[in-house]
Amino acid sequence: MSEEFYRIKRLPPYVIAEVNAMRAAARAAGEDIIDLGMGNPDLPPPPHVIEKLCEVAMKPDAHGYSQSKGIPGLRKAQANYYARRFGVDVDPETEVVVTMGSKEGLASLATAITAPGDVVLAPNPSYPIHTFGFIIAGATIRSVPTTPDENYWRSLDRAMAFTVPRPSILVVNYPSNPTAETVDLAFYERLVAWAKENKVWVLSDLAYSELYFDGNPTPSILQVPGAKDVAIEFTSMSKTYSMAGWRMGFAVGNKKLIAAMTRVKSYLDYGAFTPIQAAACAALNGPQDIVQKNRELYHKRRDVLVESFGRAGWDIPPARASMFCWAPLPPALRDMGSLEFSKQLLSHAKVAVAPGVGYGEDGEGFVRIAMVENEQRLRQAARNVRKYLQSMGINGPATTGTDG
Repeated sequence: MSEEFYRIKRLPPYVIAEVNAMRAAARAAGEDIIDLGMGNPDLPPPPHVIEKLCEVAMKPDAHGYSQSKGIPGLRKAQANYYARRFGVDVDPETEVVVTMGSKEGLASLATAITAPGDVVLAPNPSYPIHTFGFIIAGATIRSVPTTPDENYWRSLDRAMAFTVPRPSILVVNYPSNPTAETVDLAFYERLVAWAKENKVWVLSDLAYSELYFDGNPTPSILQVPGAKDVAIEFTSMSKTYSMAGWRMGFAVGNKKLIAAMTRVKSYLDYGAFTPIQAAACAALNGPQDIVQKNRELYHKRRDVLVESFGRAGWDIPPARASMFCWAPLPPALRDMGSLEFSKQLLSHAKVAVAPGVGYGEDGEGFVRIAMVENEQRLRQAARNVRKYLQSMGINGPATTGTDG
């Protein structure tokens, strides 16, 4: 009996888990840890969404198996969202499937369309499922940059010219987790043309579609005419409606990819609990003021984070979207590496962040900071960080009064 499992051997230890374990141990010991590591929203969903969940859960017939592709009303609600937000017509019967969060959706699609030995182009750094969902399915990953500049396009062309077998899938994620980088519609227009020319499927992760700042709405790849010929897109209700634990997401786009994914899911699950799907309908179809409210909340937190940490001696570029800031290590501590720096912050500043190396080797030299604590706690984190940096011989700019 072998204890060497093929797929498990392909999964390295989860670097971020090491910091998470330290955080859990510190909290268990009674320490006040300011957790900016995991992108876990700290606010509840709108009251009417919770009320709908309770209402439907009270019905005796609501507790049986649901539909793995999602109840019809929810698929229609997602189609209506695409129509009003992006001006894209979507068939809820053939171009939409409900997922248990975008993470499960990506993994299910990888299972459906990937054969052992297939080559998948994935960004580096990237959210782990963008690579490991395909590694678990038996694929080989070829990394491409995350930054959408001319080097990105050169990397794509090199990958097609020199990789055997030729890549068949490209994963994109904008706004990016972890880097918070964004793209405009012109980028997607060029990408769709490239994908058609090279016969590559494009998988777009748009989980942070509504968390954009500075008045620049995030586009969808499906806004490009003909994009559905080559693309599928994943969205999530986790951040937009503060429903992370509900595990509600969607895949929308190419009919063949949707059909393949739906077929695999029919073997793997019966869909999310029906009352949760009904409540998700209420979120999508009901008042949308929470969307703007959450956007403004994260925008303000971003400004507080950048300003207060800057005063502490750590310059952090302001994110243009998402709920994260992608922060380069302070230059004097760069040789420490992102994992050790994250451990030091946790031990000495009582602030948890995610080491950049956990998102790929190109994430080294950075940490991801999640804006999931209120403004007061962010300022407290900055004060703690300032003391730590001072202990390391790094002083922030001269200030009068406090840093917030």
